[in-house]
Amino acid sequence: MSSPVPSPHERSKPKIAVLGSINMDLVIRCDHLPKPGQTVAARSMTEVPGGKGANQAVAAARCGGAVQMIGRVGDDGFGPKLLNHLLEEAIDCSAVLTAQGCESGLAIVSVENSGENAIIVIPGANARLSAEDIHHAESSLAGCDVLMVQLETPQPTVLAGIQAAKRAGAKVILDPAPAATLAEELFDVDLICPNESEATAIVGGRLETIDDAAEIAKRLHAKGPAAVAITMGPRGTMLYDGQTAELIPSIKVDAVDTTAAGDAFAGAVAVRWAQTGSLRQAIQWANLAGALAASRAGAQPSLPTHQQIDSLSS
Repeated sequence: MSSPVPSPHERSKPKIAVLGSINMDLVIRCDHLPKPGQTVAARSMTEVPGGKGANQAVAAARCGGAVQMIGRVGDDGFGPKLLNHLLEEAIDCSAVLTAQGCESGLAIVSVENSGENAIIVIPGANARLSAEDIHHAESSLAGCDVLMVQLETPQPTVLAGIQAAKRAGAKVILDPAPAATLAEELFDVDLICPNESEATAIVGGRLETIDDAAEIAKRLHAKGPAAVAITMGPRGTMLYDGQTAELIPSIKVDAVDTTAAGDAFAGAVAVRWAQTGSLRQAIQWANLAGALAASRAGAQPSLPTHQQIDSLSS
């Protein structure tokens, strides 16, 4: 009698490195987001650990990855809180440095009743993360399966991370957020995973229909990444691998807070891709992770575990 086939997270615990921002989020809840010149009353304000880098590190850890964080915190009151929170998630923080005389990164996140949000980021110590820091941390990438990067740290630092990961033989996933003009060298990655607005910010055009998404994915691919995955919320994710454009469907949920949905998606893709070798399968699983995160309040508190994602897929 043959043994049961183990699930991907039972077969392996891939090594995931995350180079990115570590912030404290000040989450403000209101009935609707203010328009320019408008003042609205908030219902509540809470402190929640965040930053796209830290969010993706926590997402990958909860999805079953052995995670190494590369970043900086400030020497203010938030720094130890942020570091301790990552350690509580079993994330290796040996490559997280403290920037002397500098505040930690801060994000002001306004969330309205629909779950939509608007975010203002104060980089703080994240802006101090340098290419030299990456060279010192390069040993952390030894044996790494995937490096995840975003754009809340300086682009030269991100590029140094991409190049170091390639020397180590790791796949690289770029989440091009917040939207910015990208140096051409940053497109030399295995996967770029923008949302709809980030994708159009990079290549222009309008993204309203599925055909629009396929065309924009192809234009993004022409810039250099091996594959493109445009996340489109409840509609799913448009994947283009240089040959086929395919919409991989998601599930509809009652959105509570979409702040970390993209980070949940990225962390889940990194882990499942490393485990299975199938990008399509990884995106199917990651769509569920993003949907689960959107159905919950908060950034890191909303990030699901691999058990929760698996229960949704069964």
